[in-house]
Amino acid sequence: MSIEASLSGRGFILPGEVPDRESAEGWTRWRKTRHSFVPAPRLSRAQYDKESKRDRALHDLHRRATHANLPLLDTPMSLVVSELMQTRLLNNAMKQKPTTRPGIMINGGGNQGKTETAVEAAAAFEDLWLGLEEFVDVPELPGARDLRATVAYVQTPVTATPKSTCQAILDFFGTSGRNMTLTQLVRQVRASLRDHRTRVLILDDITRLRMHRKDDQDTLDLIRALMSMRVTLILIGVGIPDSGLLSGGWQDPRTGQWEFPEPGHTDWKDAASTQTARRFDLVDLRPFSYDTPDDIAHFVDHLTGLEDELRLFNAHEGMLTGGNMPEYIYRRTGGVVGLIERLIEDGASLAMDTGVEAITEELLDSVIIRTQHPKRVRAAGEEGDVPPALPAKKAVQGRRPRNTVFDDKGVPQITVSRK
Repeated sequence: MSIEASLSGRGFILPGEVPDRESAEGWTRWRKTRHSFVPAPRLSRAQYDKESKRDRALHDLHRRATHANLPLLDTPMSLVVSELMQTRLLNNAMKQKPTTRPGIMINGGGNQGKTETAVEAAAAFEDLWLGLEEFVDVPELPGARDLRATVAYVQTPVTATPKSTCQAILDFFGTSGRNMTLTQLVRQVRASLRDHRTRVLILDDITRLRMHRKDDQDTLDLIRALMSMRVTLILIGVGIPDSGLLSGGWQDPRTGQWEFPEPGHTDWKDAASTQTARRFDLVDLRPFSYDTPDDIAHFVDHLTGLEDELRLFNAHEGMLTGGNMPEYIYRRTGGVVGLIERLIEDGASLAMDTGVEAITEELLDSVIIRTQHPKRVRAAGEEGDVPPALPAKKAVQGRRPRNTVFDDKGVPQITVSRK
């Protein structure tokens, strides 16, 4: 089969408009197509050279697309989040009691993969939930909208207030809330969540809500009100514990859950929202560590997964995991998942451009990691810090320092002074 036939048969096309997950229609389109990309076929250099010039160009284009769409790989840290969400979302969706659904807070630094881990888990839950409804009787909901929105994904506005946050939620459903008071906005949000049969509400970058402003109590009351709307609330942010967002609440040292007192003053409290304590599970999505043999093994496993996704002609087993390469990549990225992916992605493109067709330390020395995202606020820590660039290599290099993590340090000697 020719490369052209392989491409057409696999449905490879240049990407069009990227689905906007901040609208119900865009979220649905993303959920249904999120696993549709098919990577380039694996060809040897000899097979590639036999093809026509046009087919080789198409294959190179497909290889670049493959490197630009590296899959979201599970890590020990992300599995904790995914498994908690899987259990919590399904359990809460099964509840018939009019009680507050316990939520989840996902905390971590920039480029840690918080958003992608959360939305993937939420999309998997929605696939499961809609599939279940095909096999069981679903009671009719009077006045419900035709548009189903099992999951609502909302980015907290950059200049966030309780009112603008409510409006962002309504924008997801295509509902206007202009010129409404905060009480009216909350009431409209409640109606939209019910009418669209929403089970999960994700608020990303929640720490954009600044608690030092005059409406900080309204912000806290808004969070409590959202928890009473029969949805599972997923809050994602940088530095949640230190943001002041949880003022008025406390963390149970035994369970790690955050509990809130009953709202002191709200215009929207009802019997159902005041019968139970407000609880969140706070989970941290941290970068890889490189301190222990187990930490190193997890990091190397992640690099092995990325290595398997690359389509470089001179790639070889251990290209990212052999020798000093794991230590090098860790130094360049600090173990941050998003920065690792960016380094490897740009390195693969450079390997194709230079004809090297393999990733080496010398090649990666030319890759500059930048964090520039149009929807991320650097001042809020959402982009994260990039480790400083490595010093320029000398013309004549000495032997690289050996990794001493696995060395037996022996029993330390203790000197006892005698008087």
